[in-house]
Amino acid sequence: MPQICRFFGIIISMFYDEHNPPHFHANYGEYNVEIGICDLAILHGKLPSRVLGFVIEWAAIHQTELLKNWERAENGEMVQPIEPLE
Repeated sequence: MPQICRFFGIIISMFYDEHNPPHFHANYGEYNVEIGICDLAILHGKLPSRVLGFVIEWAAIHQTELLKNWERAENGEMVQPIEPLE
């Protein structure tokens, strides 16, 4: 699973052969969540609330880049790194 960003111990990644709706994965320790890119809603899993807040804030800032990466992945192209939350 290609990693596209890492910040505050959170790893953001996206699979190449994934199912719709467009989404990304966020891992933090033993926690794992899938978040929809279009509505930034949790599809599966959970994160501690503070960590989830960081992930949603980051995703809102980079929503367009996430959608472009989703399109790249669907086309079998390399996903691009995205700047971390600071």
